[in-house]
Amino acid sequence: MDNNDNKKQLNFELKPEIAQGTYSNLAIISHSRSEFIIDFAAMLPGLPKPEVRSRIVMTPEHCKRLLGALTDNISRYEAQFGPISLDAPEQKNTFNLGDFAPNGTKS
Repeated sequence: MDNNDNKKQLNFELKPEIAQGTYSNLAIISHSRSEFIIDFAAMLPGLPKPEVRSRIVMTPEHCKRLLGALTDNISRYEAQFGPISLDAPEQKNTFNLGDFAPNGTKS
């Protein structure tokens, strides 16, 4: 028997408004005995506090499966692109476009 015969194929519908994705640079995780709650938030300059963009509620079993899938995918990513650093990024100078003259030179 072929291994593919044992696997069920899932067909997903991806609506355009969901396909755009939601940016998050912060996740807050809490749990009870029966569920994990993951709030994905964005902390952006100019906003007084992080804004929760999406909340995902999962069973502990599904959360553990997600952990395994993320671990596997991070390993593959690092094998292809190199290690992901968790060190704080180096601060780079920023500039405002208004600081430049119309020809692109610094005024």
